[in-house]
Amino acid sequence: MRLASHPWVKNKTYARVIGKLRQVSENKIALITGGNRGIGLAIANSLKSNGFEVVVTYRSGSAPSGFNAVKMDVTNSSSVDAGFTECEERFGIPEIIVCNAGITKDGLVMRMSDDDFNSVIDANLGGAFRTARRATKGLLKLKRGRLIFIGSVVGGIGSAGQVNYSASKSGLLGMARSFARELGSRGITANVIAPGFVETDMTAELTESRREEIAKAIPMGRFCSVDEIAAVVSFIASDEAGYISGALIPVDGGLGMGH
Repeated sequence: MRLASHPWVKNKTYARVIGKLRQVSENKIALITGGNRGIGLAIANSLKSNGFEVVVTYRSGSAPSGFNAVKMDVTNSSSVDAGFTECEERFGIPEIIVCNAGITKDGLVMRMSDDDFNSVIDANLGGAFRTARRATKGLLKLKRGRLIFIGSVVGGIGSAGQVNYSASKSGLLGMARSFARELGSRGITANVIAPGFVETDMTAELTESRREEIAKAIPMGRFCSVDEIAAVVSFIASDEAGYISGALIPVDGGLGMGH
């Protein structure tokens, strides 16, 4: 029997419930850039477990399994626009936007080329801007939404050998607070979540001696897990966090206290 012909459907109460369920589903779409590994994948899993319909972006290769996915290169405005258009047509307008995609090209400042500096700024800061700018188009239609930028503790305290990366993450705060002031009256919040040193592919590239040195500087004496970051993102994406905007939220074990 087709659902439309089922006798329950004729019941007005049932119809209202189904309508509300459909509306909730449509209203809970989250898009995560760089959601195919590390922090991004953990965020995708956390949001999915909290009832969001998750769409992750990927730049090359195949889409991650278990999630809706669209291809997107955050360094290219046309690619960002195409990715959002595909998401909107296939799944609906995303109201939770997690700007997570990023790269590193570490090196001492005297040896850092213009390309090493500019490419990291373009991917991490410029990519977040392109993503949030395009997302705003849909959020203004919804008159609600969350812009969540994944920053870093080094955006506040700096890091030797990471002038480019630190600058890119520091810039996210000014950008997020500008979005917050510009869009707050439309029900749209913007916040930065700043992880400390996290167990990811990026930090795995550090030497063991460097890892030990960093751990000693962290009041809690350990690196953060990706799931701890994802849990904070899920909270900021929730209804309970609807009045939090323009905030820098550290998840760093106390490493960046005072910044």
